Amino acid sequence: MSKHEKLVLKLKSHPKTFTFTELKKLLSGFGYELHTGGKTSGSRAAFVHPQTLHIMRLHKPHPGDEMKHYQIKQVLEELRDRGIV
Repeated sequence: MSKHEKLVLKLKSHPKTFTFTELKKLLSGFGYELHTGGKTSGSRAAFVHPQTLHIMRLHKPHPGDEMKHYQIKQVLEELRDRGIV
């Protein structure tokens, strides 16, 4: 099982801990690119799929790297709605 497949399974299991770093790797494996919007974006981030132009907007977690539970749920719902997972 690849690292990407392991991340997909972890996300599907509704984990209590999922980091923004893991999310970047996961979405990158599906073809999404991270766009932060320049100097003034602050904690906002957008993951854009260049072919479908689908955008997922999130706030980067801070001060740590752990995402909030609602964010994990939101990402999973978006990916399910698109038929990706």
